[in-house]
Amino acid sequence: MSEPTFSIVIAAYEAAGTIGRAVSSALEQTAPAHEVIVVDDGSRDDLAGALSRFGDAVTLIEQENRGAGAARNTAAAAATGTFVVILDADDAYHPRRLQALAGLAADRPELDLITTDARLMVEGEATGTFAQYTPFVTDNQRTAIFHSCFVGGWPAIRRTRFEKIGGFDESLKIAQDWDCWLRAILDGAVAGFVPEPLYDYFVQAGSLSSARAASLWERARMLEKAARSQALKPEELAALQKALRMHRSRAVMADVQEALYGSGTRLPLARRAIAPRIDRRARETALLAAVAPPLARKLLPEELPSGVRR
Repeated sequence: MSEPTFSIVIAAYEAAGTIGRAVSSALEQTAPAHEVIVVDDGSRDDLAGALSRFGDAVTLIEQENRGAGAARNTAAAAATGTFVVILDADDAYHPRRLQALAGLAADRPELDLITTDARLMVEGEATGTFAQYTPFVTDNQRTAIFHSCFVGGWPAIRRTRFEKIGGFDESLKIAQDWDCWLRAILDGAVAGFVPEPLYDYFVQAGSLSSARAASLWERARMLEKAARSQALKPEELAALQKALRMHRSRAVMADVQEALYGSGTRLPLARRAIAPRIDRRARETALLAAVAPPLARKLLPEELPSGVRR
């Protein structure tokens, strides 16, 4: 079999300040990429200027602003490598990342999704790895993917599989990567993992509670969509419904955190308390936060996002 090749795709929006770091890391691989494709998703900053020093080493495609999923789909449509591999415009690869991915792909040609661990970077300092918080799963991946996006947001996906499932769902704003890997796994893809942190994921410190709540609700919507899949077996649908209850409950708790400690309002909490498919603790906590915020603050301490310290 021929050696697998990798097309690195980067969706960029207002990323002139970080795109140089990302592209440099893509071009400095010990196993060179087949190509590096950047899609400018309607940026208003000088992204082209920031890329000019790379010359013909980077393919730049410009489009109107349509979101990260659409930008990645555009890049993937132009890609010709065996795998499409994700790099965010504000993140970076370690020099051996493609070498590690290629080694895994060669050793296990049945894999359609391959990834590595990632360092979580906060204010320039590594605060742990993705797998510490979200361990990779090798068994029962078809149901495990309902509970967590254990492949992360930056895997390589076999281009033929990506095309078969229709790429990223552009209607999703937050959970589109998880949705894509979920659909790939339900379509028959098997995921593999290199347990080395060869990707730097830069976490923005600060007030992330409202963004976290929105992200959790988007995950719930993504799973509600997945529940309509014809590929699900009865036992898989039952596992999905259990995961959906968990994610909806977590989203309610994030709404409570935002109402108590952020800029959110208490007005939706009463509605959250009577929402379907949430667990008892989330229901009671939402009701308490709606009617007695001081007591709720005493009983429920502020919860910070993973990797962010006080």
